[in-house]
Amino acid sequence: MNHLFKKISEILENGEDCALCTIVTTQGSTPLKAGAKMIVTANGKIFGTIGGGDLEKKVIENALLVITIKQSEQYTHNLLQQHSMCCGGTVVVFIDFISKPNRLYVFGAGHVGRALCKVASTLNFEIFLIDDRTNELDLTNTEGIHKLPFSAKEIMLSLPFDNNTYITIMTRDHSLDREILAFCINKPHAYLGMIGSKRKVEITKKMFLSGGLCEAEDFNKVDMPMGISIRASNPEEIAISILAKLILVKNNSKPGSSKTTNSKFKHENLKPQYK
Repeated sequence: MNHLFKKISEILENGEDCALCTIVTTQGSTPLKAGAKMIVTANGKIFGTIGGGDLEKKVIENALLVITIKQSEQYTHNLLQQHSMCCGGTVVVFIDFISKPNRLYVFGAGHVGRALCKVASTLNFEIFLIDDRTNELDLTNTEGIHKLPFSAKEIMLSLPFDNNTYITIMTRDHSLDREILAFCINKPHAYLGMIGSKRKVEITKKMFLSGGLCEAEDFNKVDMPMGISIRASNPEEIAISILAKLILVKNNSKPGSSKTTNSKFKHENLKPQYK
């Protein structure tokens, strides 16, 4: 069994999602009993077995669907009626969707940045806190946070970006925020947001569009000011409002989910002194 979990790690390290299919219960005569496992990758490769034949073929189809909708499901199979398998028993298979952790970049280790790392650490995020001020990074004692003591300009070129990347910008300097935004806005990402006041957003928009840094459509997708409006008044509450937006984006990325535009959830009370 350990070799299957090692294989899952390898699949995730290669940036691919997969599904773990496990027989949880059986009744009557079945090819394999409870506990049998099989991995199905997004491109249809399989490792292990849950019994072969038409049952396994259907489970592979179910697993590919689970990977597509990014949601674990349980299926019951009557081997005789559904699969014409003469053993005739019943098999219940739980298919667990497995994906690599969402990557969260927090640019800025100020009050809000540190608070966001703390609240986001309880969820499925691999968190990178980026700031060249080591004294600010040292104030973060949340376990599991990758603290990168580099300037944003220095580290951005080496950071990987993909559709599982969440980017939050909240440095101590408005011009640096804009420089990070200009770099990230054309990179693959699931979420991109910047902290600031309404005036900061308006000035940034004028600079970006007049300078040809991006299209208006791309700029309007950026969450600015970051977070869901909950009338937050301190760094911890602001961090929670940002995390709530990250969760909203993450959950709405599933096929078939309702989409919520950034314009419906604007936080008008983010204050620069908490940066």
